[in-house]
Amino acid sequence: MKKEYRVKRSQDFDNIIRKKQSFANRQFVIYYQKNNLDHMRLGISVSKKLGKAFERNKIKRYIRETFKTRKELVKNYDIIVIARPGAKDMPFLEFGSSIDHVLKRSKLMKAKRS
Repeated sequence: MKKEYRVKRSQDFDNIIRKKQSFANRQFVIYYQKNNLDHMRLGISVSKKLGKAFERNKIKRYIRETFKTRKELVKNYDIIVIARPGAKDMPFLEFGSSIDHVLKRSKLMKAKRS
């Protein structure tokens, strides 16, 4: 993802999490906050409890790719995705459906235009 689509600063992570707007399922927790940009921004957190570096990096790659294909469908929010242990052994295709579930339940998906 390009730099303008990322949440990188620790202060930004803290501000978004402090707002306590969140939704979770067995694989992911998302925190979100409205931004004043014309696009969404994404921050990813994967704990060391989920495995060694290559396993954590794989999870982050899967999450980034899932959001890259959906960035036009997501509203203009800053989103923090925290991976839970349920995401560790998921195949790539299930990542999309799990993230879609969380986004739809939290009302972060734009209405589809007909």
